[in-house]
Amino acid sequence: MGVDRVARLLVRGRGLVEGVGEGEILVSQHPISFYGGVDPLTGVIKDPSSPLQGKCVEGKILVFPHGKGSTVGSYVLLSLKDAGKAPAAIVNTLSEPIIIVGCVLAGIPLMDKPEVDLLKKLRGGEWGKVVVGGRTAYLEVTI
Repeated sequence: MGVDRVARLLVRGRGLVEGVGEGEILVSQHPISFYGGVDPLTGVIKDPSSPLQGKCVEGKILVFPHGKGSTVGSYVLLSLKDAGKAPAAIVNTLSEPIIIVGCVLAGIPLMDKPEVDLLKKLRGGEWGKVVVGGRTAYLEVTI
């Protein structure tokens, strides 16, 4: 009788917006602009320069370096939440104000400054859970 083995990776980081999010991991090596880059009604990435074009952020742990673009991107994150299409959590290499404010408005758990380079470690498709409490946070990945 075989035994299923499940590897787990636990990565600590800086907590920015409290909460817990769990879902499939979606990784972008490139910054994401929510204003113009993500459809606020469907959650589908529509930026033609993004390798994630056509993928949906709904219920995903979205891992990317940082945001870019207009401050309206914060309100797109809120619109995604209102439409039921928001990511379950966001993990950045280093978050900037557009993403931080958007996650605060929408109540999306947010962490940054992971202790390992997740952009090199993860491929996407793994299952993850982000837990943010105060200034501490972690991402648990099932491999």
